[in-house]
Amino acid sequence: MRERLAHITFRGTIRDRSVDPYLRLLKGLRSRRRVKGVLLDISSGGGESIASTDFYLAVKRLDRVKPVYAAIGAVGASGAYMAALGARRVFAYPDSTVGSIGVVYPHLAVRDLVRRLGIEVDLLHWGEHKDAFQGFRPFTEVERTKMMAVLEQGYESFVGLVAAERKQPLDAIRALATGEVWTGAQALKLGLVDALGDREAALEELARATGVASGRTVRVAPPRSFLDRVLTGNANQWGGGLTERIHEVVEETILDLSGLGLRR
Repeated sequence: MRERLAHITFRGTIRDRSVDPYLRLLKGLRSRRRVKGVLLDISSGGGESIASTDFYLAVKRLDRVKPVYAAIGAVGASGAYMAALGARRVFAYPDSTVGSIGVVYPHLAVRDLVRRLGIEVDLLHWGEHKDAFQGFRPFTEVERTKMMAVLEQGYESFVGLVAAERKQPLDAIRALATGEVWTGAQALKLGLVDALGDREAALEELARATGVASGRTVRVAPPRSFLDRVLTGNANQWGGGLTERIHEVVEETILDLSGLGLRR
């Protein structure tokens, strides 16, 4: 039985639809006896809160079975940084963008614009605050206070996770959890990553740790839909084909600006 290392690449926004195939892939690798270690090659600005948590947990559970090393590309921010924390070792380029520890809840209120366009909107609802999340009107002060409490809970959860994974005091991480980003070189000094290097450097260290030569690495990826394969052929270098990009543009425009869902 010839032993292997697996190389997984993730690009794009973290959301349920984009992450679910990777969750299944990561779970499947736990029982692949020939695969002795996994490289998570990730570059993303983050995304949905729950999807980011699921991604982190899937990486963490795999790492309990066999070593996972994360290699951050251009960006490892917010939910993507969280996902990378599930790995045993985190690499970044000196010039990678790393961090953005925090949460955000976008809320776009279009009421005044709609009125200027001469459009009338009737929002029929039961429940005092049910219409607050339709992207039509601004929050009231009561609603804003309630949402800030929700944000605080998500923020504290993120800070606690980073502190635990990076083995640093909670207050030290809270001081860094301002939503700002750092270069990979700065992140190393701050203790947010383990080493500087590209994906090849991470793979070489993984090879030494597992005793499996880096030349015995196989790229693994979730299966692509039939329509995506037809439209894009073998070109999938951007982490998704034409159909995926269309979905992402629509979701970014509608969902991300509507205030539906906590984001990391």
